[in-house]
Amino acid sequence: MAKKKKKNKKEEKVKVVKKELTSEEKITQLNDKHLRLFAEFENFKKRTAKERIDLYKTAGESVLTALLPVLDDFERSMKANQKQEDEGVILIYNKLKSILETKGLKAMEDSIGKKLNTDYHEAITNIPAPSDDMKGKIIDVIEKGYFLNEKVIRYAKVVVANN
Repeated sequence: MAKKKKKNKKEEKVKVVKKELTSEEKITQLNDKHLRLFAEFENFKKRTAKERIDLYKTAGESVLTALLPVLDDFERSMKANQKQEDEGVILIYNKLKSILETKGLKAMEDSIGKKLNTDYHEAITNIPAPSDDMKGKIIDVIEKGYFLNEKVIRYAKVVVANN
């Protein structure tokens, strides 16, 4: 009987040690879980902050995109009436253009004579190249392209010379 009591005490000690190990394992698991959740939350904060900044930069994109045809009409009107100096129309155009530029709108550079870049241009049609050096290059710009804070909001519609 004395041996059984010693065995029972030893078994109880082994069980207690096993329970302690499982408690330490649980603490380790909980610490690991806590660190993962903390890291995930930090990533979430960074991602939402970036999304908020992007949203702020492009918040007026739809309004500015809707105003682009008005800007185009002003430019066509001014080209058609080059002979008649109408300062009022020119002043209104310049004011509208400067307001849009302060909001981040920027017109693309003139692309005539440059190679077609599908990141910025949309080829509307192809025509025979007037010379060999113009093959694959832009002949005419039908509609200007625009950026809003480095993002293309309207691709330039261009005519390209056939190869």
